[in-house]
Amino acid sequence: MMERLWIPSHQTLGGRMLPFLRHYCVFGSHHPLTWSGLQTTERKHNQNGGWIAQCAASGNGPSVSDINGAQKDFALPDSLLCNARILYCASPAMGHNKESHPESNKRVPAIVDALEKLELTPKHRGSQVLEIQNFHPASLDDVARVHSRKYITGLEKAMSRASDEGLIFIEGTGPTYATQTTFQESLLAAGAGITLVDSVVAASKLGPSPPLGFALVRPPGHHAVPEGPMGFCVFGNIAVAARYAQHQHGLKRVMIIDFDVHHGNGTCDAFYDDPDIFFLSTHQLGSYPGTGKMNLIGQGSSEGTTLNLPLPGGSGDYSMRCAFDEVIAPSAQRFKPDIILVSAGYDAHALDPLAGLQFTTGTYYTLASSIKQLAGDLCGGRCVFFLEGGYNLQSLSSSVADTFRAFLDEPSLAAQFDNPAMLYEEPTRRVKEAIEKVRHLHSL
Repeated sequence: MMERLWIPSHQTLGGRMLPFLRHYCVFGSHHPLTWSGLQTTERKHNQNGGWIAQCAASGNGPSVSDINGAQKDFALPDSLLCNARILYCASPAMGHNKESHPESNKRVPAIVDALEKLELTPKHRGSQVLEIQNFHPASLDDVARVHSRKYITGLEKAMSRASDEGLIFIEGTGPTYATQTTFQESLLAAGAGITLVDSVVAASKLGPSPPLGFALVRPPGHHAVPEGPMGFCVFGNIAVAARYAQHQHGLKRVMIIDFDVHHGNGTCDAFYDDPDIFFLSTHQLGSYPGTGKMNLIGQGSSEGTTLNLPLPGGSGDYSMRCAFDEVIAPSAQRFKPDIILVSAGYDAHALDPLAGLQFTTGTYYTLASSIKQLAGDLCGGRCVFFLEGGYNLQSLSSSVADTFRAFLDEPSLAAQFDNPAMLYEEPTRRVKEAIEKVRHLHSL
């Protein structure tokens, strides 16, 4: 019988300093729990500007070996940071998997395969696109800036039971499961976001156009509430990164844009009373988890720093363009963030099985391009995307790939993937009413 775990709330905050960003490319199998399964060889720089290495981690953090086998740290050179247009981490959580579950371990590999097929990887792009692989997991203190210590320690202890049973459910009657690797792989997912924040901030100090970051990670995070897991999500990856950006880099004002089809209730809850974090969510009206009402705008001194825009079913490209131009952009311009973080859910796509919006690959290209421009105008280009939902592997992978093309200022390939015949008329009147209502509510 599968065991269920529910862990109540207990608020404890902590913090630690991560070492300066290290950049490693790792080829070969990824051990599901630790980096100890990786083999170590000499690090080489190839003629295309990419980096080739196999890395091992020890208690002292990331390292590589020289030709004689001696271990040494290796920091990403400033010249690479200056030249890069995209930095990304992939953490596929291969051990965190349940048969026939939509949030499966096929998701990140499908994206990586599409990036390779469409020649958007370091192999094809040289120093324009850099992958960071041997990154640190988030520390427990990092996670405890968002989640209760009682939840964190309870989940860690539950891993032995998951090992015995093979699979446990950790959300009461909800759909969130865990395997014996879930705790460590969730720390890796959060650590990827932290690493990208470090790297983007470092690059922003070297020039006016830093690379954009993309954490291609799972489990996703935006439903995980401070006191527990929810909706396929274990730790709030983007929330952990937001607190880290504030505490580690002094980036006080953080804007989080969440365009997943489902409301990011966990992120919303974590920052509902924080005036320095602006949480903005567009999501399908009436969809899971039923939160995200328009009249929820924050409380106390943070009133106005939570903005929820529920979109009626059938909303698509036109609706999202209007939402960006009339709500997202003016909200960001008024808030004046120091960094923009994005919960990038691709489940609003017309082909996605878990919702009923009509976004296309082209919609996501436009969103990525517009957010990039916004970050460039408002916060020195500092911007990191975090993978959230997206459960049709074809639409997920093509949309992430087109997001990369937007980051590179290259034309969209959406016409190769989007079939106009699958679309129907958007509910434009209802969309305009929703936009006008939220603009009035927030005095935009």
